[in-house]
Amino acid sequence: MRFITRKDIFQQLKNDLIGKDAYRGVTLSYSWMANQFGHFSLGFIPTFILYTFLIRKTEISGPEIWAPCIIWGCWILFELYNFLGPLLFNVNQKNQDLQNKAYIFHPEWGNITFDTLTDLCFFGLGAFACSLLCVYTPAAMLAFLILAVLVIYPSYYWYSTKMHLQNAGYPFQLRLSQWKFKIQEQHKMVIIDFVKNPQSGKHLLLFGAKGSGKTSLSVAIATELSIKNNRCSYVTATKLLSMFFEKAERVAISPGSWAWHDSSLLIIDDINPGGLIKKDILRAPLFYELLDNPEYGPFNKEHLKKMNTIWVMGNEESTEQHEERWENLFKQIGIADSNVLRVNLDLQHEVKAK
Repeated sequence: MRFITRKDIFQQLKNDLIGKDAYRGVTLSYSWMANQFGHFSLGFIPTFILYTFLIRKTEISGPEIWAPCIIWGCWILFELYNFLGPLLFNVNQKNQDLQNKAYIFHPEWGNITFDTLTDLCFFGLGAFACSLLCVYTPAAMLAFLILAVLVIYPSYYWYSTKMHLQNAGYPFQLRLSQWKFKIQEQHKMVIIDFVKNPQSGKHLLLFGAKGSGKTSLSVAIATELSIKNNRCSYVTATKLLSMFFEKAERVAISPGSWAWHDSSLLIIDDINPGGLIKKDILRAPLFYELLDNPEYGPFNKEHLKKMNTIWVMGNEESTEQHEERWENLFKQIGIADSNVLRVNLDLQHEVKAK
Protein backbone atom coordinates (compact mmCIF):
# COMPACT_ATOMS: atom_id res chain seq x y z
CA MET A 1 0.00 0.00 0.00
CA ARG A 2 1.42 3.39 -1.06
CA PHE A 3 0.99 6.00 1.64
CA ILE A 4 2.65 8.87 -0.24
CA THR A 5 0.53 9.36 -3.35
CA ARG A 6 0.72 12.00 -6.08
CA LYS A 7 -2.05 13.84 -4.27
CA ASP A 8 0.08 13.90 -1.10
CA ILE A 9 3.06 15.21 -3.06
CA PHE A 10 1.03 18.05 -4.56
CA GLN A 11 -0.38 18.88 -1.11
CA GLN A 12 3.11 18.95 0.38
CA LEU A 13 4.31 21.10 -2.53
CA LYS A 14 1.45 23.52 -1.84
CA ASN A 15 2.38 23.62 1.86
CA ASP A 16 6.03 24.30 1.01
CA LEU A 17 5.30 27.06 -1.51
CA ILE A 18 2.53 28.91 0.32
CA GLY A 19 3.04 30.42 3.76
CA LYS A 20 6.00 31.72 5.74
CA ASP A 21 8.54 29.33 7.22
CA ALA A 22 9.06 31.76 10.12
CA TYR A 23 6.02 30.29 11.87
CA ARG A 24 5.52 26.89 10.25
CA GLY A 25 9.09 25.57 10.31
CA VAL A 26 11.14 24.20 7.42
CA THR A 27 10.46 20.71 6.09
CA LEU A 28 13.00 18.44 4.44
CA SER A 29 11.06 18.64 1.18
CA TYR A 30 11.21 22.45 1.31
CA SER A 31 14.96 22.30 2.02
CA TRP A 32 15.50 20.03 -0.98
CA MET A 33 13.50 22.36 -3.23
CA ALA A 34 15.44 25.40 -1.98
CA ASN A 35 18.68 23.51 -2.52
CA GLN A 36 17.82 22.78 -6.15
CA PHE A 37 16.78 26.39 -6.70
CA GLY A 38 20.23 27.29 -5.41
CA HIS A 39 21.80 24.95 -7.99
CA PHE A 40 19.66 26.56 -10.70
CA SER A 41 20.82 30.01 -9.57
CA LEU A 42 24.47 28.91 -9.50
CA GLY A 43 24.07 28.00 -13.15
CA PHE A 44 22.06 31.10 -14.08
CA ILE A 45 24.00 33.93 -12.38
CA PRO A 46 27.58 32.97 -13.40
CA THR A 47 26.34 32.39 -16.96
CA PHE A 48 24.90 35.91 -17.08
CA ILE A 49 28.15 37.37 -15.72
CA LEU A 50 30.29 35.43 -18.18
CA TYR A 51 28.00 36.25 -21.11
CA THR A 52 28.20 39.97 -20.23
CA PHE A 53 32.00 39.77 -20.07
CA LEU A 54 32.30 37.88 -23.36
CA ILE A 55 30.01 40.23 -25.28
CA ARG A 56 31.71 43.36 -23.94
CA LYS A 57 35.36 42.38 -23.72
CA THR A 58 35.76 39.84 -26.54
CA GLU A 59 34.71 39.34 -30.11
CA ILE A 60 33.99 35.65 -29.73
CA SER A 61 31.12 34.37 -31.84
CA GLY A 62 28.14 32.78 -30.09
CA PRO A 63 28.77 33.99 -26.52
CA GLU A 64 25.22 32.90 -25.63
CA ILE A 65 26.33 29.30 -26.25
CA TRP A 66 29.88 29.51 -24.93
CA ALA A 67 28.83 31.06 -21.61
CA PRO A 68 26.41 28.30 -20.47
CA CYS A 69 28.68 25.54 -21.78
CA ILE A 70 31.70 26.91 -19.90
CA ILE A 71 29.79 27.45 -16.64
CA TRP A 72 28.09 24.06 -16.81
CA GLY A 73 31.43 22.44 -17.65
CA CYS A 74 33.00 24.05 -14.58
CA TRP A 75 30.22 22.69 -12.37
CA ILE A 76 30.62 19.24 -13.92
CA LEU A 77 34.33 19.29 -13.06
CA PHE A 78 33.54 20.51 -9.54
CA GLU A 79 30.99 17.75 -8.96
CA LEU A 80 33.39 15.16 -10.36
CA TYR A 81 35.93 16.28 -7.77
CA ASN A 82 33.29 16.07 -5.03
CA PHE A 83 32.26 12.62 -6.20
CA LEU A 84 35.68 11.12 -6.94
CA GLY A 85 37.49 12.77 -4.04
CA PRO A 86 36.33 10.27 -1.38
CA LEU A 87 37.15 7.39 -3.75
CA LEU A 88 40.62 8.69 -4.61
CA PHE A 89 41.51 9.28 -0.95
CA ASN A 90 39.70 6.17 0.30
CA VAL A 91 42.94 4.28 0.95
CA ASN A 92 44.26 6.97 3.30
CA GLN A 93 40.89 7.12 5.05
CA LYS A 94 40.87 3.35 5.56
CA ASN A 95 44.35 3.43 7.07
CA GLN A 96 43.30 6.24 9.42
CA ASP A 97 40.19 4.31 10.43
CA LEU A 98 42.24 1.23 11.23
CA GLN A 99 44.59 3.27 13.41
CA ASN A 100 41.63 4.71 15.29
CA LYS A 101 40.02 1.25 15.47
CA ALA A 102 36.87 2.77 13.99
CA TYR A 103 34.86 1.57 11.04
CA ILE A 104 32.84 3.63 8.62
CA PHE A 105 30.12 1.84 6.69
CA HIS A 106 30.60 2.19 2.95
CA PRO A 107 28.52 4.94 1.33
CA GLU A 108 25.80 4.03 -1.16
CA TRP A 109 27.66 5.17 -4.24
CA GLY A 110 24.73 4.50 -6.57
CA ASN A 111 22.54 6.83 -4.53
CA ILE A 112 25.27 9.47 -4.41
CA THR A 113 25.77 9.21 -8.19
CA PHE A 114 22.05 9.75 -8.76
CA ASP A 115 22.09 12.78 -6.45
CA THR A 116 25.12 14.23 -8.26
CA LEU A 117 23.51 13.82 -11.67
CA THR A 118 20.35 15.50 -10.35
CA ASP A 119 22.38 18.50 -9.18
CA LEU A 120 24.14 18.72 -12.54
CA CYS A 121 20.81 18.82 -14.36
CA PHE A 122 19.71 21.81 -12.28
CA PHE A 123 23.07 23.55 -12.86
CA GLY A 124 22.56 23.06 -16.60
CA LEU A 125 18.94 24.21 -16.48
CA GLY A 126 19.99 27.49 -14.87
CA ALA A 127 22.83 28.03 -17.33
CA PHE A 128 20.76 27.45 -20.47
CA ALA A 129 17.75 29.35 -19.07
CA CYS A 130 20.02 32.37 -18.75
CA SER A 131 21.29 31.82 -22.30
CA LEU A 132 17.72 31.81 -23.64
CA LEU A 133 16.92 35.05 -21.82
CA CYS A 134 20.02 36.71 -23.23
CA VAL A 135 19.70 35.54 -26.83
CA TYR A 136 17.30 32.90 -28.09
CA THR A 137 19.01 30.07 -29.99
CA PRO A 138 17.60 26.68 -31.05
CA ALA A 139 20.63 24.91 -29.56
CA ALA A 140 20.12 26.46 -26.12
CA MET A 141 16.38 25.70 -26.28
CA LEU A 142 17.08 22.06 -27.18
CA ALA A 143 19.57 21.69 -24.31
CA PHE A 144 17.11 23.30 -21.88
CA LEU A 145 14.23 21.05 -22.95
CA ILE A 146 16.35 17.89 -22.72
CA LEU A 147 17.50 18.79 -19.20
CA ALA A 148 13.95 19.74 -18.20
CA VAL A 149 12.71 16.30 -19.25
CA LEU A 150 15.62 14.52 -17.59
CA VAL A 151 14.99 16.25 -14.26
CA ILE A 152 11.32 15.22 -13.97
CA TYR A 153 11.87 11.75 -12.49
CA PRO A 154 14.75 12.75 -10.15
CA SER A 155 12.61 15.61 -8.81
CA TYR A 156 9.71 13.25 -8.16
CA TYR A 157 11.99 10.67 -6.52
CA TRP A 158 13.91 13.06 -4.27
CA TYR A 159 10.88 15.10 -3.23
CA SER A 160 8.91 11.98 -2.25
CA THR A 161 12.02 10.56 -0.56
CA LYS A 162 12.33 13.70 1.58
CA MET A 163 8.68 13.20 2.55
CA HIS A 164 9.50 9.62 3.63
CA LEU A 165 12.35 10.98 5.76
CA GLN A 166 10.37 13.77 7.42
CA ASN A 167 7.33 11.56 8.08
CA ALA A 168 9.56 9.06 9.90
CA GLY A 169 10.08 11.58 12.71
CA TYR A 170 13.85 11.09 13.18
CA PRO A 171 15.41 13.28 15.89
CA PHE A 172 18.34 14.11 13.57
CA GLN A 173 19.67 13.31 10.10
CA LEU A 174 22.42 10.71 9.70
CA ARG A 175 23.48 8.38 6.89
CA LEU A 176 24.96 5.01 7.80
CA SER A 177 28.32 5.98 6.28
CA GLN A 178 28.49 8.87 8.80
CA TRP A 179 28.25 6.55 11.82
CA LYS A 180 31.75 6.37 13.34
CA PHE A 181 31.43 4.50 16.63
CA LYS A 182 33.14 1.21 17.44
CA ILE A 183 31.53 -2.06 16.45
CA GLN A 184 32.60 -5.70 16.25
CA GLU A 185 33.04 -7.27 12.82
CA GLN A 186 30.29 -9.88 13.25
CA HIS A 187 27.85 -7.23 14.42
CA LYS A 188 28.80 -5.00 11.51
CA MET A 189 27.83 -7.79 9.10
CA VAL A 190 24.47 -8.16 10.89
CA ILE A 191 23.75 -4.46 10.28
CA ILE A 192 24.78 -4.65 6.60
CA ASP A 193 22.55 -7.67 6.01
CA PHE A 194 19.65 -6.01 7.84
CA VAL A 195 19.88 -2.98 5.54
CA LYS A 196 20.54 -4.74 2.25
CA ASN A 197 18.15 -7.67 2.73
CA PRO A 198 15.17 -6.38 4.70
CA GLN A 199 12.79 -9.19 5.57
CA SER A 200 9.48 -8.70 7.35
CA GLY A 201 9.37 -9.71 11.00
CA LYS A 202 13.05 -9.16 11.85
CA HIS A 203 13.75 -7.65 15.28
CA LEU A 204 17.15 -6.03 15.81
CA LEU A 205 18.21 -5.51 19.43
CA LEU A 206 20.86 -2.81 19.93
CA PHE A 207 22.65 -3.08 23.29
CA GLY A 208 25.28 -0.77 24.72
CA ALA A 209 26.16 1.82 27.32
CA LYS A 210 25.30 5.51 27.14
CA GLY A 211 27.30 7.15 24.37
CA SER A 212 27.97 3.93 22.48
CA GLY A 213 25.97 5.11 19.44
CA LYS A 214 22.81 3.01 19.80
CA THR A 215 20.33 5.72 18.86
CA SER A 216 22.46 7.17 16.06
CA LEU A 217 22.98 3.69 14.59
CA SER A 218 19.25 2.97 14.64
CA VAL A 219 18.51 6.29 12.91
CA ALA A 220 21.25 5.69 10.34
CA ILE A 221 19.90 2.21 9.52
CA ALA A 222 16.35 3.52 9.16
CA THR A 223 17.52 6.47 7.06
CA GLU A 224 19.00 4.11 4.48
CA LEU A 225 15.66 2.30 4.28
CA SER A 226 13.70 5.57 4.13
CA ILE A 227 15.79 6.61 1.15
CA LYS A 228 14.57 3.42 -0.52
CA ASN A 229 11.04 4.72 0.20
CA ASN A 230 10.27 2.32 3.04
CA ARG A 231 7.79 3.53 5.67
CA CYS A 232 9.88 3.98 8.82
CA SER A 233 8.89 5.42 12.19
CA TYR A 234 10.97 6.63 15.12
CA VAL A 235 9.34 6.62 18.56
CA THR A 236 10.49 6.42 22.16
CA ALA A 237 9.31 3.50 24.26
CA THR A 238 7.18 5.64 26.58
CA LYS A 239 5.44 7.34 23.65
CA LEU A 240 4.79 3.99 22.00
CA LEU A 241 3.10 2.74 25.16
CA SER A 242 0.42 5.41 24.79
CA MET A 243 0.00 4.52 21.10
CA PHE A 244 -0.95 0.97 22.08
CA PHE A 245 -4.35 2.34 23.13
CA GLU A 246 -5.27 3.89 19.79
CA LYS A 247 -5.82 2.69 16.26
CA ALA A 248 -5.23 5.76 14.11
CA GLU A 249 -5.49 4.90 10.42
CA ARG A 250 -3.45 7.91 9.31
CA VAL A 251 -1.49 10.56 11.18
CA ALA A 252 -2.28 14.16 10.24
CA ILE A 253 1.26 15.45 10.78
CA SER A 254 1.96 16.01 7.09
CA PRO A 255 0.66 14.64 3.76
CA GLY A 256 1.29 10.92 3.38
CA SER A 257 1.97 10.27 7.09
CA TRP A 258 1.37 6.84 8.58
CA ALA A 259 0.65 5.37 12.00
CA TRP A 260 3.20 3.24 13.85
CA HIS A 261 1.45 -0.02 12.92
CA ASP A 262 1.66 0.85 9.20
CA SER A 263 5.45 1.14 9.32
CA SER A 264 7.71 -1.29 7.53
CA LEU A 265 10.41 -0.45 10.10
CA LEU A 266 9.81 0.79 13.64
CA ILE A 267 12.54 2.21 15.90
CA ILE A 268 11.74 1.92 19.62
CA ASP A 269 14.29 4.16 21.35
CA ASP A 270 15.14 4.81 25.01
CA ILE A 271 13.80 1.50 26.29
CA ASN A 272 16.43 1.45 29.04
CA PRO A 273 19.53 3.61 29.66
CA GLY A 274 22.12 0.86 30.13
CA GLY A 275 25.66 1.47 31.35
CA LEU A 276 25.93 1.78 35.13
CA ILE A 277 22.15 1.43 35.49
CA LYS A 278 21.89 -2.34 35.54
CA LYS A 279 18.20 -2.75 36.29
CA ASP A 280 15.57 -2.20 33.63
CA ILE A 281 13.50 0.92 34.28
CA LEU A 282 10.90 -0.08 31.71
CA ARG A 283 10.40 -3.78 32.40
CA ALA A 284 9.23 -6.32 29.88
CA PRO A 285 6.14 -7.43 31.87
CA LEU A 286 4.83 -3.84 32.02
CA PHE A 287 5.53 -3.34 28.31
CA TYR A 288 3.61 -6.51 27.47
CA GLU A 289 0.75 -5.61 29.81
CA LEU A 290 0.20 -2.29 28.02
CA LEU A 291 0.79 -3.84 24.60
CA ASP A 292 -1.80 -6.57 25.28
CA ASN A 293 -4.52 -4.25 26.53
CA PRO A 294 -8.10 -5.57 26.30
CA GLU A 295 -9.19 -3.33 23.41
CA TYR A 296 -6.21 -3.33 21.04
CA GLY A 297 -4.00 -6.16 22.33
CA PRO A 298 -4.40 -8.64 19.43
CA PHE A 299 -4.09 -5.80 16.90
CA ASN A 300 -0.90 -4.50 18.51
CA LYS A 301 0.77 -7.90 18.79
CA GLU A 302 -0.06 -8.89 15.22
CA HIS A 303 1.49 -5.76 13.74
CA LEU A 304 4.52 -5.68 16.04
CA LYS A 305 5.25 -9.31 15.22
CA LYS A 306 5.17 -8.83 11.45
CA MET A 307 7.04 -5.54 11.05
CA ASN A 308 10.79 -4.99 11.20
CA THR A 309 11.73 -3.40 14.50
CA ILE A 310 14.89 -1.91 16.02
CA TRP A 311 14.84 -2.12 19.81
CA VAL A 312 17.33 0.33 21.38
CA MET A 313 18.06 -1.48 24.63
CA GLY A 314 20.37 -0.99 27.61
CA ASN A 315 22.62 -3.73 29.01
CA GLU A 316 22.57 -7.17 27.47
CA GLU A 317 23.47 -8.83 30.78
CA SER A 318 20.24 -8.07 32.60
CA THR A 319 19.85 -8.81 36.32
CA GLU A 320 16.12 -9.44 35.86
CA GLN A 321 14.57 -12.86 36.36
CA HIS A 322 13.64 -14.91 33.30
CA GLU A 323 9.96 -13.98 33.37
CA GLU A 324 10.97 -10.30 33.42
CA ARG A 325 13.47 -10.47 30.56
CA TRP A 326 12.77 -9.17 27.07
CA GLU A 327 13.41 -12.57 25.49
CA ASN A 328 10.33 -13.84 27.27
CA LEU A 329 8.37 -10.84 25.93
CA PHE A 330 9.20 -11.80 22.34
CA LYS A 331 8.01 -15.34 22.93
CA GLN A 332 4.73 -14.02 24.33
CA ILE A 333 4.23 -11.88 21.23
CA GLY A 334 5.01 -14.90 19.04
CA ILE A 335 8.37 -13.77 17.64
CA ALA A 336 10.64 -16.70 16.79
CA ASP A 337 14.16 -16.55 18.21
CA SER A 338 15.55 -16.92 14.66
CA ASN A 339 13.98 -13.53 13.85
CA VAL A 340 15.72 -11.81 16.77
CA LEU A 341 19.10 -10.25 15.89
CA ARG A 342 21.44 -8.97 18.60
CA VAL A 343 24.12 -6.29 18.27
CA ASN A 344 26.14 -5.16 21.27
CA LEU A 345 28.09 -1.89 20.95
CA ASP A 346 29.77 -2.33 24.34
CA LEU A 347 33.23 -3.61 23.41
CA GLN A 348 34.05 -4.40 27.05
CA HIS A 349 31.20 -6.88 27.02
CA GLU A 350 32.70 -8.54 23.94
CA VAL A 351 36.09 -8.87 25.62
CA LYS A 352 34.52 -10.46 28.72
CA ALA A 353 32.48 -12.85 26.57
CA LYS A 354 35.63 -14.17 24.93
